[in-house]
Amino acid sequence: MSDLPDLHSATIDAIVGNAGRATLPFQRLHREDRHATAFWFNELVGTTGEGEAVRQYLVTASEPARVENAEFTLRPELCAPAMSAEKLLMTDFAGGWIHLDGLGVAVMPTAGLHAHGVRKGWRWTTDEITDGIAAEEEDVAGLGEKPVAAYVLGHDVGAGDGAREQAVVVGGVARTGSGGVRWVGDLPRGCVGAPVFISAPVGGNSFKLVCAGVVLPGDDHHPIATFDRIRTALRALAPDATPARGAAGPDTRPREPKRRWWRRRG
Repeated sequence: MSDLPDLHSATIDAIVGNAGRATLPFQRLHREDRHATAFWFNELVGTTGEGEAVRQYLVTASEPARVENAEFTLRPELCAPAMSAEKLLMTDFAGGWIHLDGLGVAVMPTAGLHAHGVRKGWRWTTDEITDGIAAEEEDVAGLGEKPVAAYVLGHDVGAGDGAREQAVVVGGVARTGSGGVRWVGDLPRGCVGAPVFISAPVGGNSFKLVCAGVVLPGDDHHPIATFDRIRTALRALAPDATPARGAAGPDTRPREPKRRWWRRRG
């Protein structure tokens, strides 16, 4: 009997367990348009005897980030002390993003978001996509024209009430004839900008979870900006590039690396 169903279920469990609190839905302020998903990413910039030093960003697709004012929907589990779900309103939203040339990806340094929480008497309790999970060049090179199972962790737009519930969208990823990578399958409204995950067996009962990249706007097939290219672009930003307002330097607090290897259930 095939063990793929077990791998499928275990992959979803690993995505939700590792990155369930990494995503934030947003849209144009007071308008039912430009719905998208952003997620937290920790760029590893060095290690010390005390732990890892990281730069932290929100990451999304460039196109929905080009609005003047926007609102994030916060979930109670993203804050301590926990709050009921609420909106985080942001003016000059477009000015807070750095657009990575040629990738269709925008990043926002998160210092301003942390400062907002401090002013309001709470702190963020998020998960982050880390360098340990973000795709390396060899992970992307292994993709071919035949689709492999893939999973988008995004926030769709509820019919009628517009609720931004989190969903794991099952589809595939494949290499295009021009050498890019694309999403294969339907993508619900609101999931542009979300992270895309794949998994690969590594022997025995274990597998490797990889965040392949960011799903971008598209018509029939959504392109994916892969993390090997995103990582290269982020490293080119510092220290020469001028960061967006509120940008933070490296976070040098000790951090335990998040695991990249999982065992299937059963």
